[in-house]
Amino acid sequence: MERPEIEMEEMEEVEGWETPKRAECRIPAVLPCPPPPARKRASAVGVGRRRDPPKNGYFHPPDLEALFAAAPPRREACA
Repeated sequence: MERPEIEMEEMEEVEGWETPKRAECRIPAVLPCPPPPARKRASAVGVGRRRDPPKNGYFHPPDLEALFAAAPPRREACA
């Protein structure tokens, strides 16, 4: 007859749900934020100096219309 009593005690424990109170279940305390990164020092060489344009000139892309003209025509959508 002890068996039903043990089961009733176990059921009573399971029926009531509670928030865990143990230390390992708690949300950890918020740590302070790290300091911001140090600023880079401005190098003495070239400070405030404008750069000359590249010797070979700037990049000129090929004619995009010619590129798309070489592609096969698209088919019409079914829907």
